[in-house]
Amino acid sequence: MTDFTELKLETQNLDVYYIRHSIFSAIKKVSEKFEGTLLDVGCGKMPYKDYLMTNSDISEYIGLDIENAIEYDSHIKPDFTWDGVTMPFEKNSYNCAMATEVLEHCPKPELILKEINRVLKPEGILFFTVPFLWNLHEVPNDQYRYTPFALKRHLIASGFKDVEIKATGGWHASMGQMLGLWVRRSPMSQRKRKLLSQLLKPVISFLIRRDNSENVNFKEGQMITGLYGYAKK
Repeated sequence: MTDFTELKLETQNLDVYYIRHSIFSAIKKVSEKFEGTLLDVGCGKMPYKDYLMTNSDISEYIGLDIENAIEYDSHIKPDFTWDGVTMPFEKNSYNCAMATEVLEHCPKPELILKEINRVLKPEGILFFTVPFLWNLHEVPNDQYRYTPFALKRHLIASGFKDVEIKATGGWHASMGQMLGLWVRRSPMSQRKRKLLSQLLKPVISFLIRRDNSENVNFKEGQMITGLYGYAKK
């Protein structure tokens, strides 16, 4: 899935470039924490599987998704499907789990988090990402935009500990992402979209280069593109 892991900024992908780039960057940062068996919750087309199987100590990668959640390619399907309530696994089955851009679609996030906690082995790690600045998508199944405070509360209430949450981007990246979403997704003629995309590409590139998500603190007035982090069972 090179459109996720080897994405380059182009006029055609100004809307999705930063979110995919930042999620993959976050995965690379935490991949050293992954080992043994990994459960990808809401796996979709499993775009990070090849990278993690090569660049971490994962021995087995299992994809889990709700049946008919997306239109799968003929050669990419989840290893298991579930009803969104009870996962088809025994407790203490996996060393680690990941849920990228999943929790915003869960009407009852603690139900999902408690199931993940149940199937993780003691001291198992959950890696997660959620959007903050993003358009409505998969309507009507787009439920939430999380603050770091609410997300941490849900994780702790679901039995997790040692919660670490960071921003995928700050003010500059937020402006760049919003410009990308506007120019690629808002209503306008194709001619206008093409022209404005060409004009905005260097601006968006500049904003992304100026951003430093590592320096983002969750203080009054801060803007973020999204969140990522991990927690321990």
